[in-house]
Amino acid sequence: MSTSPSSTVLTTTKRSLRWRVVDIVVASVLAVAIGVVFKLWEFGYEPISAAATLVLPGTQALFGGVWLLAGPVVAIVVRKPGAALYAEMVAASVEALLGTQWGWLTLEAGLVQGLGAELVLALFLYRTYRLPVVVLAGAAAGLALGLNDTILWYAGLDAAFKVVYVVSAIVSGAVIAGIGSWLLVRALATTGVLSSFAVGREHSRRRTRAVA
Repeated sequence: MSTSPSSTVLTTTKRSLRWRVVDIVVASVLAVAIGVVFKLWEFGYEPISAAATLVLPGTQALFGGVWLLAGPVVAIVVRKPGAALYAEMVAASVEALLGTQWGWLTLEAGLVQGLGAELVLALFLYRTYRLPVVVLAGAAAGLALGLNDTILWYAGLDAAFKVVYVVSAIVSGAVIAGIGSWLLVRALATTGVLSSFAVGREHSRRRTRAVA
């Protein structure tokens, strides 16, 4: 029986949003690795945060985007509902297990920040992971970080500090977690380790067109 060109296109472009075993494994590996980065970043964040606070209180949030990387990175690779939230929770759990000054509230932060990125990806029905969407997801995670921190840790400070902090967190989320995760995943794709994922196949097609 012959197949029409239109039905072939529909078959090849249809994408399942159900998680595969490989999705779970790769998402977990990436999230654990980034969780270790979260822990290491604590040592770098403290002196940078102190210096930024001296210049303009609240701008220390410009460097908080590192703690938002897990969600966008794993979401770009796996491209399934819940990927950003799952990654942030796993990474936060690793950071908490390694020991952190914020204790188990790290998990609460991971939940809130993961939900921020997840909501943006859900608005696009988990169908597009182009740079503008990823930047928006990172910015939403940054907004979640900023609001959460000002409520939990800086509730007694004035409104000016809180505005600067939240805006700085949004910028950090867009740049570090948005653009940063996009570049990181593209770099991983060039190695071939993501060949079983859509982002790996997209890289192969770009390279083929460039050669042609």
